[in-house]
Amino acid sequence: MNNILKHLPHIKHSDSDNFFLIAGPCVVENPDMPEKIGNHIKHICEELEIPFIFKASYKKANRSKADSFTGIGDIPALEAIQRVGVNLDLPTITDIHSEAEAEIAANYVDILQIPAFLCRQTELLQAAGRTGKFVNIKKGQYVSAASMAFAAEKIKITGNNKIMLTERGSMFGYYDLIVDFRNIAIMRSFGYPVVLDVTHSLQQPNQATGVSGGMPEMIATIAKAGIAAGADGIFLETHPNPAAAKSDGANMLPLDQLNDLLIKLTSIRKALIP
Repeated sequence: MNNILKHLPHIKHSDSDNFFLIAGPCVVENPDMPEKIGNHIKHICEELEIPFIFKASYKKANRSKADSFTGIGDIPALEAIQRVGVNLDLPTITDIHSEAEAEIAANYVDILQIPAFLCRQTELLQAAGRTGKFVNIKKGQYVSAASMAFAAEKIKITGNNKIMLTERGSMFGYYDLIVDFRNIAIMRSFGYPVVLDVTHSLQQPNQATGVSGGMPEMIATIAKAGIAAGADGIFLETHPNPAAAKSDGANMLPLDQLNDLLIKLTSIRKALIP
């Protein structure tokens, strides 16, 4: 199923039986940050023969508090992500939140990502589809895996079949998420690559402080289970110093722990190959 990724510019090792990785910081915090992090991840992935897609949000449209950091400015942030693609020869992905954003972001990145809370927004999905770009739809925390077939269909009817689906946990009460690993098999049955968003599945949202918590100590556990369950790709956010990150620091993986985790995941993937 990873063969669909051959249509992405810059993708490496697309004939590999390995999973692919979508990774990077939660948000562009300054113009130089994306390329530094992307370069670090690229070297690890080349060594392990993991196809790598660089991820960063150019702005954060969904924050708990009005004074939370949202970005450095749309165009400067998009240009920073674009430099990662050009200078490091990597495919790139970022979130969009409106029809207008789909058209703008498509000029800078290779994949448009639909946030989980917006996975049912018909006009947004179809605007993303009409760009001709790959579209990664995150499964809403409030919808079933089976219902994601309809989200994918909204893009498919635009003539765009370059679709990925991402599991990112389901709400369990007000403050926690759980991952139902059956969702990976269900969504794979639609014929699209399925990604497990490890770090967002470990968020603890809606805290009284207005800042989401997280359980980063469970990243390896959830990621290993996802590979064992047959995920085509792993999504995770990583940062040199999560404690100082301006968004989602509580559930990001420290960058210096990424190599060891990917070695373990690659070993599990190889064990699953007949």
